[in-house]
Order: sequence, then C-alpha cells, then structure tokens
Amino acid sequence: MKKIGLFYSFNSVKTRQQADKIIKLLGEKNVEKVNVEEATQEQFMGFTNYILAVPTWFDGELPNYWDEFLPSVEDDSLKGKTFALYGGGDQKGYPENFVDGLGHLAEFIEARGGKIVGFTSTDGYTFEGSRAQRGDKFVGLALDIENQSALSNERIEKWVEDIKKEF
Repeated sequence: MKKIGLFYSFNSVKTRQQADKIIKLLGEKNVEKVNVEEATQEQFMGFTNYILAVPTWFDGELPNYWDEFLPSVEDDSLKGKTFALYGGGDQKGYPENFVDGLGHLAEFIEARGGKIVGFTSTDGYTFEGSRAQRGDKFVGLALDIENQSALSNERIEKWVEDIKKEF
C-alpha cells in the first residue's frame, strides 16, 4: 500500500477523533496526516492515495478551510489518484442537506479525473436529501455524531476495511 495522505482540519475535534481511529486501523506507517488549513498545492499533489475529511457546515456548505484550499488545486489533474471521503453531518438538524460536504468534494475530484472509493450504504440514516447520495449509496463514509454516535466505530471499521482493498 502506498502512503495515504489524510487531509483534515487539526482544529476540528470530532474530525480529528475520527482520523485517529482511521489511522490506527490503517497503521500509522501507512498514513501521513496533513492539516488542510495549512496544506499547500505541492503537498496535496504529492500523494496517489487520499483520505479527505469534510464535515458539512450550516446548510450544506464546505468548511471555510476547504473553500480556501480547493482553488490551489483547481487547475490540476487528479487522474490516477484515488480518494476516500468521510465526513460528519446532522441528519435531524439538517435533513435536507445531510453530509452535502462529501458531495461537494466528490464532484470537485471527479471533475478533475480523480477516482472516488469507499461508497457506503444510506441504510440506517433518515434524511430528506443529500448531495453526497448516489442511488442507495453515499460517496463516502457519512457519520452523524450528534444522533448516531454509537454506530460510528462500527461504521469506521467497516469503511476502513473496504478502502484498504482500493489502496
């Protein structure tokens, strides 16, 4: 397995806790953590395999740090690169745009030729709509710490087993 670049905000407590679980399951030697709030285009383009963490903010928006970072790689080809996405949302508080951040990132990556892996089932979630939904799957691992925290560890473990096969 080639080294995986795990890009997330080091300042997001819940996302960091999830990243720590993912790193433990993948093995520390296989993952390089990168704070997306300080990432450069050169750092980002230096990987072949990625895990990107994106919580959904407000009414389906990307966090500011992703909005600020993505333009730096907007003109780059992501062909030949593999991406697994995970992120949090609140299906009760924001049912009309649950984990939309995952969908935003997936669209950005696919428009530049990147491959998305790690789709997960929408079973077990209750929401009205999601930009991250494709048929009966999400484009990544959807986590709802606010309403389903007891399911998170099992979901993370299953997802990591799935993405290991892709990396």
